Amino acid sequence: MKRVWKRVFVLLFLCIVATTGYYGYAFYEFSQGIQQPNLVDETEAPSGGGQETKAAEIPQWDGKDRVNILLMGVDRRGVRNSGLPRSDSMMVVSIDPERKRFDLFSILRDTYVEIPEHGMSRINAAVVNGGPELAMKTVSHFTGLPINRYVITDFEGFKALIDAMGGVKLDVEKNMYYHDPTDKGMYDINLKKGLQTLDGDKALQYVRFRHDATSDYTRTERQRKLLAAVADQMKQGTTLIQLPTILKEVTPYIQTNISSMDMLKLSSLGLMLNTDNPGNYQVPPMGMFRESNRAGSVLIPDVKQVQAFIQESLNPPVQEKGNRIAEGWSTK
Repeated sequence: MKRVWKRVFVLLFLCIVATTGYYGYAFYEFSQGIQQPNLVDETEAPSGGGQETKAAEIPQWDGKDRVNILLMGVDRRGVRNSGLPRSDSMMVVSIDPERKRFDLFSILRDTYVEIPEHGMSRINAAVVNGGPELAMKTVSHFTGLPINRYVITDFEGFKALIDAMGGVKLDVEKNMYYHDPTDKGMYDINLKKGLQTLDGDKALQYVRFRHDATSDYTRTERQRKLLAAVADQMKQGTTLIQLPTILKEVTPYIQTNISSMDMLKLSSLGLMLNTDNPGNYQVPPMGMFRESNRAGSVLIPDVKQVQAFIQESLNPPVQEKGNRIAEGWSTK
């Protein structure tokens, strides 16, 4: 009997080693692949954009302090050769390792801000004018948060991630329909209300829809909702088993300057993060900007007020935690 158990334990050990090696190799290939200019080659950026921040140049993260990462979804439709794509969506994820919590800040793309060395413009023009480096500088200047890490994906990368996961379960809050006259209807939106599993194409439709009364405001809210659902599903056992396949599928569509070591720390932390109730905010919030036709239809924010709102959201006084939604601080 002892021999049988000994063989069982040896077999289990070999399986664990083999699995760890397989996952480790898959992660190594992924981390190396997404640090390449898959989507944006900053050497093509116009002058004034600054030099690209390589992973080796980023201050080392100890895994204990708060880290802020700029997430950008870019639209490469109509982009020729290696031209810089426009930013279709911008979001800052702020991760607090001590509290095992993350906060999402969606930035309205028509926010009119100062882009360093380029003057005033819509915030989504930063990546066009100077690539991810300038986008990080611009968002950091606007939010008051130190940001030197980014992740970029495009429509196809987003769809590839959701499909590789086997879809994402989400409650679509209403029927959504829109005919996109470009690309021969390839990006039409046609969703039905209700709880369902969305494939990559349907999930993209969900986060792109903006044809309702509040336009981009509710669109960014949907983006945060879906991102939180993806984060929660990535922690599930079945999805973790699929991880090597998922990494392989999405590698061509993702670009980042996060080092392999920091990715390992973030992935380990990710399994412990509370995904049930993440901070979920729009910036600038309602009441902290005014609309203007100065350069088309733009939103001119009160920058100081916005920065104070972000700090209050990340570090709420204990006595006010239960009142944040009632006071209008959250846009969940």
